[in-house]
Amino acid sequence: MSTILTTNQAVEMLSTGDILELGQAANEMRQKMHPGNIVTFVIDRNINYTNICTSECRFCAFYRKEGHPDGYTLSQSIIFEKLKETIDAGGTQVMLQGGLNPALGLDYYVELLTFIKKNFSIAIHSFSPAEILHIANKEGLSITETLQRLKAAGLDSLPGGGAEILVDEVRQRISPKKISASNWLRVMEAAHHVGLETTATMVIGMGETYAQRMEHMEKIRNLQEKTGGFRAFIIWSYQPGNTEMGGEKISSWEYLKTLSVARLYFHNIKHIQGSWVTQGQSIGQLTLAFGANDLGSIMLEENVVKAAGTSYQMTIDKMVSLINEAGKKPAQRDTQYNIIKTFE
Repeated sequence: MSTILTTNQAVEMLSTGDILELGQAANEMRQKMHPGNIVTFVIDRNINYTNICTSECRFCAFYRKEGHPDGYTLSQSIIFEKLKETIDAGGTQVMLQGGLNPALGLDYYVELLTFIKKNFSIAIHSFSPAEILHIANKEGLSITETLQRLKAAGLDSLPGGGAEILVDEVRQRISPKKISASNWLRVMEAAHHVGLETTATMVIGMGETYAQRMEHMEKIRNLQEKTGGFRAFIIWSYQPGNTEMGGEKISSWEYLKTLSVARLYFHNIKHIQGSWVTQGQSIGQLTLAFGANDLGSIMLEENVVKAAGTSYQMTIDKMVSLINEAGKKPAQRDTQYNIIKTFE
């Protein structure tokens, strides 16, 4: 596909496209962008440093309100132990993500980042745009200044969490208190300008239309044209268990179709990640025939999806055999997608 796909064409593909034809086209695009048949993964840990959150998203089963008996903020010593375990297991990346806890100011984050960098050789791929904006607002700082302070303390890159669907009509229904679509994009643009690369995510299956899915992707693609700062695009599917919003999971069919269209649409984002975390290992493996060139993380710890009642376990051996069985070459990567180890 030499011509750049328009947003309207992509909506049409989602609406009427044949899933196998879309998969085949996406697979060809993947091969063109990633010759050599290598599929990558990263070893990391997702440390949810606090579950206290003022955002109270209807689709989230993880958060607790301030004062709730199950609310927590992890101590440095617990985070230290978790990081030590991560490095011992071959981990190269830590994701610190938490709720919007009104008790935590910039000093907490700067101290935490400084402490990690002083004691560990690990990439800190942490804090979603919602967390960044929360810290900036609490401190009365600009987004740029907040990001510069965090970067100086050791922040290496930002994950794309909290994007869900970047259409405010959807956001008002599922998370009325959360960061707006334009603010999410503002934080990402500012991060790219201060030299922090990021990933971009999307959560599907929350009652959005195909046009709204593509509006989300269009906003990401346009920002990428401007800054070039997105390393990867990752689609998750909504997990309704234990949430206020409830509902049903979307089909794997729907997930794979959207993944294929994403690979065809993002001519300017190199990596597309398949989600075994929300889809399970079998569908995770299938994503490799529908445009994905990366399977994300072994994830030594994950709490948000698990709180919604979905929990799939992964080991290095399992990941390697899963990629091998798909006829691909497994490789461990770092946060920047450099290959650090290949497996026969």
